[in-house]
Amino acid sequence: MATLNVLVIDELDTDRVLETCLRQQGYEVATLKLQKLNLGEVIAHLRPDVVILNLYSPNDTVLKMIRTINQQHSLPVVMFAEDQQTGTINEVIRAGVSAYIVDGLEPRRIKTIVEVAIARFKEQQHLLDELKKAKTQLEDRKYIDRAKALLIQSKGYSEDEAYHALRKLAMDRKVSLGDMARNVIAMAEWLK
Repeated sequence: MATLNVLVIDELDTDRVLETCLRQQGYEVATLKLQKLNLGEVIAHLRPDVVILNLYSPNDTVLKMIRTINQQHSLPVVMFAEDQQTGTINEVIRAGVSAYIVDGLEPRRIKTIVEVAIARFKEQQHLLDELKKAKTQLEDRKYIDRAKALLIQSKGYSEDEAYHALRKLAMDRKVSLGDMARNVIAMAEWLK
């Protein structure tokens, strides 16, 4: 298994216990202080496999940082914090943190926490991919039905004939059935 690259953004750990523990577990670690930094550039340069934040309490800037990580880089985020208020926990989860650990920076638990966060992140990504695939299939199905209706109406095809004609057009042009249906609909609208 390849060595994981970890980006630690730290507000608390002046003794670098977190960094030391991660290195002892075999991780490659880059530690930055929580400050105004261009996170996009840092992540693009370092290419971490996971981001760990160690801080007192996540403020709006930190929550925005987490959203940026999720939207632009799709990485698991682990947060160690002191704030155990329900509202804060809900905000952090909505922002996309894979693991939120309160008062839990115990060196013997860090590797397990990171591994669970990565596994949870991967499962979440799989579910999001499946959802996106299902939405695309549903949308394609709507366009296919609409294109079939146009072929039935304009060519007098049966539903089965319309489907086969649409499918043959898609295969001949080496496009998906959904894309072919969109093309048929666009052409029908253009010809009106």
